[in-house]
Amino acid sequence: MQMQLTVNGAAWTGEVEPRLLLVHLIRERLGLRGTKIGCDTSNCGACTVLLGGHSVKSCTVLAVQADGEEVTTVEHLAGPGDGEAGWHPLQRAFHRHHALQCGYCTPGMLMSAASLLDETSDPSEDEIRHGLEGNTCRCTGYATIVAAVAEAAAELAGQAPEQPPVAP
Repeated sequence: MQMQLTVNGAAWTGEVEPRLLLVHLIRERLGLRGTKIGCDTSNCGACTVLLGGHSVKSCTVLAVQADGEEVTTVEHLAGPGDGEAGWHPLQRAFHRHHALQCGYCTPGMLMSAASLLDETSDPSEDEIRHGLEGNTCRCTGYATIVAAVAEAAAELAGQAPEQPPVAP
């Protein structure tokens, strides 16, 4: 099937098999490796991207279902600039709070959190935890991830971020 979509602001047109999953299109055809394939069952959330501005697990979406849509992957989260200065507030907060260990779940966590913060500018801890449901992390225990999302929300709202926690 012929399809077109916008990925990270760039138009893409191509031929795909109707059974091709969006995650495979993103990784194999477009070469964007930030989106991870974790479980192939939609349980882990490592493949989370934004489709039309909403977080979806790209292992549950056929590529043809994204025809005509806008897809945003973790590679597009950062803005212009070098190093930490160019990072999205979520990326800076994850770094400051050590909210990642092995990093496998991080792209999905970041994209789910970005979707949450687009919808809710000042989320409570419960709203953050609910917004991250469906994203599994086996390394961090989630407390640092929740703290990072809360800090990024404050930064996006124009408040100065808190001092980073002391490294363990």
